[in-house]
Amino acid sequence: MNNKKINYHLLMEKEIEKIKNLSYIPTLLLHSCCAPCASYVLEFLSDYFKITVFYYNPNITFCEEYQKRALEQQEFISKINEKSKHKIKFLEGRYEVEDFYNEIKGLENTREGGERCFKCYKLRLLETGNVAKTKKFDYFSTVLSISPLKNSKKINEIGEKLQEKLGVLFLNGDFKKKNGYKRSIEISHKYNLYRQDYCGCIYSKKEEKI
Repeated sequence: MNNKKINYHLLMEKEIEKIKNLSYIPTLLLHSCCAPCASYVLEFLSDYFKITVFYYNPNITFCEEYQKRALEQQEFISKINEKSKHKIKFLEGRYEVEDFYNEIKGLENTREGGERCFKCYKLRLLETGNVAKTKKFDYFSTVLSISPLKNSKKINEIGEKLQEKLGVLFLNGDFKKKNGYKRSIEISHKYNLYRQDYCGCIYSKKEEKI
C-alpha cells in the first residue's frame, strides 16, 4: 500500500504553470462555505481563472446563519472585484438541509472531523462538480482546504474521483499552505469579515460549546 504523502499545493502550482501558457483564461467553479475561507483563495486564484463562487452549503443548519454567510460572501466579492484582474461572479446553490441529513444518516454521533465530515465534503463537491459539468466550466474546486480543521487529503481524493466520474478537471489545492490560512485571517480583519466559530452543522455547533 502506497502511503506516500502528496503535496496538493504543489500539484496546484504545477497546474497553474500550465494555465499560464494557455491562449485563454480558463473558468473555475469554486465552492465556498463563507467569505473568510474564500478570501485568500480568491485573492490568489483570480489572477489565473475566471472564477464563479458557488455557495452551496446545505450543512448549515440554521437559516439565519446560512443567509448571513451568503450575503457576506456576495458583499466581499463586490469589494474585491474593484481590483481583481478577472471579475468574480457569484452563484447560489440549492439550500435543502435535508440533503445534508440524508447524506450523513447513521453518522450523527461520530466525531467532528471524521466520517460525517467526509460525507459532507463529498455532498458539496459532487454538487459543485455537477454544476460545473452542466454549465461547461473548465475546472471545479473548493476553498475548504484553507481550514486547519479540514482534511485536505480527503478533500482532494474526493475531488479527483469526481473528476474521473464527471469528466471535469478538479483543481487540487491545500490553500492553508505557504501562509494561506494566515493571509485569510489578515484579509478577514481588513474587511471586517464575520468569522464563525463552527463549521455550520448542528453537530459542529454542539461540539463548539463543549
